[in-house]
Amino acid sequence: MRLKPTGIAFFAAAALLFAAVSAMASANGEVVRATLPNGLRVVIVRNALAPVVTTEVNYLAGSNEAPEGFPGMAHAQEHMMFRGSPGLSASQLSTIVALLGGEFNADTQQAVTQYYLTVPVDALETALRIESIRMRAVLDAEKLWRQERGAIEQEVAQDLSDPEYVFYTRLLAALFAGTPYAHDALGTRPSFQKTTGAMLKKFHKDWYGPNNAILVVVGDVDPGRALAAVKRHFGAIPRRRVPARPEVRLKPLAPRLIELDTDMPNGMAAVAYRLPGFESPDFASGQILADVLDSPRGNLYALVPEGKALSAGFDGEAFPKAAFGYAAAAFPRGGDGAVLVAAMKEILEGYARNGIPPDLVEAAKRREIADAEFRKNSVQGLAAAWSQALAVEGRNSPDDDIEAIRKVTAADVNRVAREYLVNATAVTALLTPRPSGAPVSTKGFRGGESFARRPSKQARLPAWAKEVTAAPAVPALRVKPADVTLENGLRLIVQPETISRTVIVSGRVRSNAGLQAPEGKEGIDRILENLFPYGTAALDRLAFQEALDNIAATASAGTSFFLRVPTEGFERGVELLAENLLRPALPEAAFRTVREATAGSVEGELKSPSHLSRRILRARLYPAGDPMLRQATPATVRSLSLDDVRAYHDNVFRPDMTTIVVIGDVTVDRAKAVIGKYFEGWKSAGPRPGTDPPPVPDNAPAAAAIPDASRVQDEVTLAETLGLTRSHPDYYALQVGTHVLAGAFYSTRLYRDLREEAGLVYVVEAVLDAGKTRGTYAVFYGCDPPDVSKARAIVERNLREMQESPVSPGELLQAKALLVRGISLSESSVDGIAGELLRLSQDDLPLDEPLRAAKRYLETTPEQVQAAFSKWIRPAGFVQVILGPETNP
Repeated sequence: MRLKPTGIAFFAAAALLFAAVSAMASANGEVVRATLPNGLRVVIVRNALAPVVTTEVNYLAGSNEAPEGFPGMAHAQEHMMFRGSPGLSASQLSTIVALLGGEFNADTQQAVTQYYLTVPVDALETALRIESIRMRAVLDAEKLWRQERGAIEQEVAQDLSDPEYVFYTRLLAALFAGTPYAHDALGTRPSFQKTTGAMLKKFHKDWYGPNNAILVVVGDVDPGRALAAVKRHFGAIPRRRVPARPEVRLKPLAPRLIELDTDMPNGMAAVAYRLPGFESPDFASGQILADVLDSPRGNLYALVPEGKALSAGFDGEAFPKAAFGYAAAAFPRGGDGAVLVAAMKEILEGYARNGIPPDLVEAAKRREIADAEFRKNSVQGLAAAWSQALAVEGRNSPDDDIEAIRKVTAADVNRVAREYLVNATAVTALLTPRPSGAPVSTKGFRGGESFARRPSKQARLPAWAKEVTAAPAVPALRVKPADVTLENGLRLIVQPETISRTVIVSGRVRSNAGLQAPEGKEGIDRILENLFPYGTAALDRLAFQEALDNIAATASAGTSFFLRVPTEGFERGVELLAENLLRPALPEAAFRTVREATAGSVEGELKSPSHLSRRILRARLYPAGDPMLRQATPATVRSLSLDDVRAYHDNVFRPDMTTIVVIGDVTVDRAKAVIGKYFEGWKSAGPRPGTDPPPVPDNAPAAAAIPDASRVQDEVTLAETLGLTRSHPDYYALQVGTHVLAGAFYSTRLYRDLREEAGLVYVVEAVLDAGKTRGTYAVFYGCDPPDVSKARAIVERNLREMQESPVSPGELLQAKALLVRGISLSESSVDGIAGELLRLSQDDLPLDEPLRAAKRYLETTPEQVQAAFSKWIRPAGFVQVILGPETNP
């Protein structure tokens, strides 16, 4: 666990250090740094994992810089950056990014606002031009702000509907009262109602100058050429005078109790402390302290196997002048959270008094150092790491943190623990679960809203962007894995990568508890999954975790399993994973503890609004007796024996139902040898079990509402079953049409209608999910309760339009580009590659399916899209489930 710094960096000192290092654009071949005459600091990092590039523009301004009484000003300006700039409208921006198959987003923190854009590497010039236009100026027109205000207010409602977020805001207020850290960047509805476009434009002028920004570029680029492109696009932007920054003066900490109701299945108890901020020389020691407190070998986590908590750990966040960390533990509905608070305080006081075990300090250091290497496994992740180090923490590179970590001693950690883990000033919190009201069947959509059809308008692109309108071509897949089957039936897929000195092992056992759990033993799969952390037949829980710590590995066993390990620990890591997966300890005492904890969790779930909403959705979609409807209860869980669990493990975990993907710094021969050594002795008995659910008929329209007193926004799900499967030819036309509706922000129909123009929602998603035997189509959005029917009317109108007329050539081109050019982006992280290979294997699809799909997408015609939507989609056939503060009768 890393404290996540989000505050102001040492701006002045960092700028001087950066300039000293990079005055002449010093380079080591893989990293080029420069400071342009206008003050823009630039770092370009070559990462050849995939033919993509990420640009991340970090403006050194966030909610700390918001005017008094307007805590969300920086967040509002982040939104408005996507509403257009002179020479680049909102629709042009989203259309260009979609045609590139790109991904873009932004994030506002206390003292930095980050804009990231990932595109195929040959579009770097376009990405840089976009960001330079947005740096020069922003529209911030009053009319545009009025439209966007509805969307940002829905984001506020969405977050305020999450009790854990409310806890976080209350925690900030208690720990940092009277400072800019006392609130996060989200903002409030009342302040947004008072905000004007002119205020936002002034904020951009004050804080969005090149001399208050850091540009990070990461990807398969030539750093020298990339720097020349940066200079062309950003060099002429003038410097701006940057206003004075607010001071942070911490007040003495006083103990407080935060009490909240929650709609979560279980309660949560927490104890929070201030820790050293990243301006402190003790920041690295504080990180290691937090890591140790979060360790599965630590005394906090021991509350779980002792049966005192459902889960336990330590988390936190950092700012420049201070950080905070909190111990948290979950308790079942009806449990006593105050007892857990006392237990956690006693544990932390014991660490402060008696010291931290030195071996846990060294284990935490090894993991931090290994994590830095793992961050190279993602183009976007590496850009984020450099941005974090430079723009947020004020470092010269991510390596600075690692060097500080290397120097930390157990004595340093103990000193920090004694100074900061002070129970007399700790802030405590109790989140108590409250039951949902009973589900209410409603009349659903009544058709009371009327919206005239409007022809789609494609944005006319600027002259410099005309090249992005070229028809996409089938890309060349860089990922070309070896695919072998061992003698015992286990499928092994290997993709060597040399981007870092790490190896990832991901695997999956095909299973379906709805079909494989014996009748009356629902919940058996959950008990087994929760028993894997208790070690192997040869190593108990602590010894097993220590063995992983010794090689800085992270592993998890279950029907989905993984191993992340530095290269030198690959074989030992595979040995430990295999032992845990094939020969788990399953100790009797742990079984009794896990069984009772699982029964308590299930009891809470059965009363929680979120679980009830999912449950009623499935009940309306699927026929009686469907395996999706099987439900664990406290009684079925408590009826289980350890012999039941052992038998279930032996029946479900079979090599001929298992796929393992190995990706990273390993050869095909080495991977085959190591996996074969530890897995080839695994045998299957009897015929392969069936794990695919049966086909289902079309559902009947239905509607239900689940009352949730914790929410201020309605969460709406519209879903229906499809007879279509993944292998059906119409799958590709439906995917193309779905990407006309959603997936590319304002250039797609649902986002344009529901967010850009109406301001009814913050997010809307349309999802086609097709498996081997059944499929579903769903639309998800959140809105104010009075607007549910209005938003649904817009959704239904859009679906009918897909059926009544062919999509326009421009929309078709954009959807194809989004799907086809986005294939390169899917290769931009090692975890993403592994996940895609596993998904393809589980769906019985060829590993080159992305190329085959690309060809099918490019061949799709407007008429095929129209025909597929007419055949498969039933706009009036949805099951509508609302989770929200009102029953919407």
